[in-house]
Amino acid sequence: MPRRQFLLDEDQIPTRWYNIVADMKEPPPPPLNPATKEPIGPEALAPIFPMEIIKQEVSPERFIDIPEEVRDIYKIWRPTPLYRATRLEKALDTPAKIYYKYEGTNPSGSHKPNTAIAQAYYNKKEGTRRISTETGAGQWGSALSMACKIFGMECTVYMVRVSFDQKPYRKILMQTFGAEVFASPSNHTEYGRKVLAEDPDCPGSLGIAISEAIEDAATHDDVKYSLGSVLNHVCLHQTVIGEEVRQQMEMAGEFPDIVIGCCGGGSNFAGFAFPFMRDKLTGAKPDLRFIGAEPASCPSITEGRYEYDFGDTAGMTPLMKMKTLGHDFVPPSIHAGGLRYHGMSPIISALYEQGFMEAQSATQKEIFDAGVEFAHNEGILPAPESNHAIAVARREAIKCKEAGQSKVICFNLSGHGMLDLSAYDAYNSGSMG
Repeated sequence: MPRRQFLLDEDQIPTRWYNIVADMKEPPPPPLNPATKEPIGPEALAPIFPMEIIKQEVSPERFIDIPEEVRDIYKIWRPTPLYRATRLEKALDTPAKIYYKYEGTNPSGSHKPNTAIAQAYYNKKEGTRRISTETGAGQWGSALSMACKIFGMECTVYMVRVSFDQKPYRKILMQTFGAEVFASPSNHTEYGRKVLAEDPDCPGSLGIAISEAIEDAATHDDVKYSLGSVLNHVCLHQTVIGEEVRQQMEMAGEFPDIVIGCCGGGSNFAGFAFPFMRDKLTGAKPDLRFIGAEPASCPSITEGRYEYDFGDTAGMTPLMKMKTLGHDFVPPSIHAGGLRYHGMSPIISALYEQGFMEAQSATQKEIFDAGVEFAHNEGILPAPESNHAIAVARREAIKCKEAGQSKVICFNLSGHGMLDLSAYDAYNSGSMG
């Protein structure tokens, strides 16, 4: 049997994050001031972000050093394992070689702490007392709650109402880490009260929750806002994943032909794929394929428009050039709450428009079929979000079988589904929509 596990030592945790913007011949268009339509400067972001984060957001540097304090906390769970899915390969009867990086080994169960720890660290250095944020399914809220507790800060989380109701254990985990959690839209902010007045039964969206969290930060001098996806600095911090995978694929004696990650706001895909995409951008691996996997019910890449739009529903953010379904889009109440976002990272949107990556969408039924099949063969219950990457990897493996090709497929298993059991209960009972 082929080797299944590829493990790194602590001293092999990457020392630098990779900034893909440095290798893009056409960087994403700059964010604009909504009033003047002129590019915004760093000063416009200062009320809600610490200055070091703002510098990273606009940095032209190819690599940025990971602070030793951050890297030391990473050692709680990093490096994470890379596995070859030999049992899944056998079940699919495919000549493809399937590898997956498992990011569910940390206390919050997903890839999100890679940036949560970094953002909390920079906020603490600049004297922030409390951080406000949004969360969809709760992976990001759990990660930031943990990070704030580690650095001795308070945390307020606005959790999309449908996920607040669907995923009570995520809420409990955040509260156990000391966070205050509100179902969004909430009565805690002016914007939340406005939404509820218009629709008392509103299921919420990430755009609404972002508006509430930004309002919270903007109206308190000692509070900053933290975002779990979309922006450049978040994608940057997540590249610790792909930088590890590069080392692990070298251990395996392989290099990917196809790289796959699920896409909501884009941080998971970016962190996994960008360190490999530099080989395509620089011409070293021109045939390397990248596929973003997204829900058919919230298909920002495959069906969205590429235009300037707000990152939130209330229009408090700068305008960003991205693939978007419209900032007032309220997606269906699917169980993959972390992917229910109207827009896509400006960097990923630009790479897609420039032809460096593809995207595929999948229905909720297909992704749970794929996730359960994966669990039966690999023994890990995936998060609903991660099931999208599994479904697309499965499609590509079957194509390899039909074509008689032995491609190397590599995807990111971005988190476990042990706090998403209500979703699996709906799937098992046949009540899932």
